Amino acid sequence: MFTLRGTWMRGGTSKCWLFNGVDVDPLIEDAGSLDAILTAAFGAEDPRQLDGVGGGSSTTSKAAVVRRSSDPATDVDYLFGQVAIGDRRVEWGSNCGNCATAIGLYAVQAGLVPVDATTTSVRMRNQNTGAVLVAEIDTPGGSIPVQGDAGVPGTRALGVPVALTFVDLAADPTSLLPTESVTDPVTVGGRDYRGTLVSAGAPTALFGAADLGLTGAEDNACIAEQIPLLVELRSEAALRMGLRRPGEPVAHAVPKVGIVGPPRDYRTSSGVEVAAEDYDVSVRMVSMLAPHPAIGLTSRSRSPRAPHCPVVSSPIMPGSRGQARCDSARPPVLCMSTSPRPRTDIPTR
Repeated sequence: MFTLRGTWMRGGTSKCWLFNGVDVDPLIEDAGSLDAILTAAFGAEDPRQLDGVGGGSSTTSKAAVVRRSSDPATDVDYLFGQVAIGDRRVEWGSNCGNCATAIGLYAVQAGLVPVDATTTSVRMRNQNTGAVLVAEIDTPGGSIPVQGDAGVPGTRALGVPVALTFVDLAADPTSLLPTESVTDPVTVGGRDYRGTLVSAGAPTALFGAADLGLTGAEDNACIAEQIPLLVELRSEAALRMGLRRPGEPVAHAVPKVGIVGPPRDYRTSSGVEVAAEDYDVSVRMVSMLAPHPAIGLTSRSRSPRAPHCPVVSSPIMPGSRGQARCDSARPPVLCMSTSPRPRTDIPTR
C-alpha cells in the first residue's frame, strides 16, 4: 500500500479527484500504471465503489492529473480519466468540462499559475483530446477564493464561480464530422434513426428525439427506459466513427450519446419551470450507460451553437428555430460553480 495526495473538488455537476503530476509520477513505476493507481484509489471493481473514493456514478467517478505545461502558450496540462464502475479500468478518450472548471480553480489554489489583481485566467490543454480551454476566476486584490455563492442548474450546492471558454477544440471541419455527413441513418432493429456523429470535445452521437418518440425534455426515468436502444445506437455509431472494429466492444465513456429536440416548456428535477422561449435546443445525454443528471460541458460544446462547427441547418430537430449558428470568433462562456475540498491523502492498494 502507498499514499497518494489528492484534492477533491466539485466542478459544476461533477465531483472530481485532482492529482498534481509531481505527486503521481514517482508512484507509477511501483504501481505498474496510472490506471492501476486510479482504479485502486476509486475502488473501481465494486459497482458502488465502496472500497474507494469513487461515488458509484458517472458524475462522481472522475479524475485528472494536472501539471504545469511546458508549452509557453498554455498554463497547465491535464489528463482526464473516467474511472469505470464495476470494472478495474480507466477510459482516457474524452474530456470533462465540469471538471475543467475545478481544474482552473485548483491551478490557482495550488500555485500553478500567477494570480492577477483582478481576474486570473488559466489556459488549459486537455491532453486526451488536445482541446484548449480558458478558465477565469475573480481574484480581487490578488486574493484566492475558497468559497462562493454561485449556483448552476443540476445541483443545489453553491461554490466559487468559474467562467469556462472552449477556445480550441483541436478539430478541423473534416474531423468534426467523421462520416463527412451532417446526418447519417443508423440502423437498429431494422429501423433507421437519424443521427449526427461529431467529434468536438469528445466523440458524440446525437439523435433526433422525435425518431425515438420523445421530445428531448423528458425526465431521467423516461430516458432510462430508452437506455437499451440508445446503447445499441451508440454501438453502431462507434463503428461508423471508427471508434471500434466489427465484433469489438465499445468503450463505456465514448462515444457519448444523446437526443436533441426543439425547445419546449418543461420542469427541472428541482421543480423550476422553464419556458420554451428561454432556450434553443432540448438535450438529454447518456453518460456511462446511465442518464446524465444535467448536461456535460463537453456535450454543450457539441451542441449546434458550439464554436468551430459548420453553420448547418438542423434536420434532426423538426420544428426548431431554423439554422443553428456558431461563431468561432466568439466562443460561449459557461459559468460554473466549483466547491473545493481540502487536500487528502488517499491510501491505494
